[in-house]
Amino acid sequence: MNEVTVRRARIGDVDDLVELRAEMFRSMGSVGEDELWRAHAFDWFVDRLNNVAYGIFVVDQSGRVAACAMGAVRDAAPSPLSPDGRDVLISNVCTAPDLRGKGFGGKAFDAVMDWARQTGIARVELMATPSGRGIYERSGFTANAFPAMRARLSAGGPSA
Repeated sequence: MNEVTVRRARIGDVDDLVELRAEMFRSMGSVGEDELWRAHAFDWFVDRLNNVAYGIFVVDQSGRVAACAMGAVRDAAPSPLSPDGRDVLISNVCTAPDLRGKGFGGKAFDAVMDWARQTGIARVELMATPSGRGIYERSGFTANAFPAMRARLSAGGPSA
């Protein structure tokens, strides 16, 4: 049987969430195979699975995590586009490489968007890869005129 279920992530899904996160980084060209970040990511997911400020969803295909998506409520100073200062950051939208093209990523994304709407927060944001851009645009996302910039804070100097 090929049963597909979309649900909130559970403790037994954390290894798969970390692996899908690693796959997301590989797809983005951010190679980093050391185990330290994976151990921290494992603990991070465990700590947030039941936190109401996070919506972590998986698409389960016959007992296998096929895809995931995550939302997090962020708190910031109020602004014209976010009068109460809060927004939702969507991230970690990823599908296992051998299961791409079957709509699983879209199902995970839809679940996290439903969760985001239920928070009552008016704005949602995400960072899109070229391959994911279409699904986000179909959901009403538009490119921002002010793209994200990053710098590493370390003794070694600036590098992103």
